[in-house]
Amino acid sequence: MKIDVVTIFPDFFRGPLDYGILRRAREAGLIEIQVHDLRSFTRDRHRTVDDRPFGGGEGMVLKPEPLFECVEALGLQARDERGAEGQTVILLSAQGKRFDQAIASELSRLQRMVLICGRYEGVDERVGENLADRELSIGDFVLSGGEIGAAVVVDAVARLIPGAVGNEASTRQESFTAQPEAFGDRPSSTCGSGGLLDYPHYTRPAEFRGMVVPEVLVSGNHDQIRRWRRRMALQKTLRNRPDLLDRGALSDEDRKLLAELANMRDVKPA
Repeated sequence: MKIDVVTIFPDFFRGPLDYGILRRAREAGLIEIQVHDLRSFTRDRHRTVDDRPFGGGEGMVLKPEPLFECVEALGLQARDERGAEGQTVILLSAQGKRFDQAIASELSRLQRMVLICGRYEGVDERVGENLADRELSIGDFVLSGGEIGAAVVVDAVARLIPGAVGNEASTRQESFTAQPEAFGDRPSSTCGSGGLLDYPHYTRPAEFRGMVVPEVLVSGNHDQIRRWRRRMALQKTLRNRPDLLDRGALSDEDRKLLAELANMRDVKPA
């Protein structure tokens, strides 16, 4: 996959792209990342990328000219042809659709992705309407710019590219990941998250400062381990992200476990 990042702060990406999975994926040739300085596509001596919005208002807005010229210089297909070519242009914006694991999985199957980092009070609307294919936001909060959001998207997408993670099965069992059946697998004894928060993990020593690993995890009984992990994932999701229960694919066994957990908390099951 090739990833292009358009930003007015290219040096920002020297850190996030040089460590861990991203670095290994780049060195292995699985992804190619190029960062483009938007100011290189301006035409005035002040290298102006922003201007005051028509109609008044606080702050400055990124101008359309340098953004259009930058993306067009990258040699992408026309907007209506990008999907067929496995390409997309994304504007990082507080007004965008919330980025999640399903979108990360979708993007990981593309051949090329261009990320435009918004700044200041926003971006000229013509960029979102006529240049980008979609707008994405990493959460319901406002950042100083799209650089952090772009780094998040790159990391989340890159680790789903085959070969980027040493054990690819691990990406199927993480929080927010779809049911294992979506990948053509049957659930293993380790229990995929199925769209819920991940279950708790423990490692050696089995006892640390009086804190003991749950006995079921050292029992060797894979069915009991699976059930315990599923119960813990449901419990954590009910406590921290109950909204995920409405979206997850819950089995009859899940619903029974949820009812037990809800009764323990003296609340109604989801």
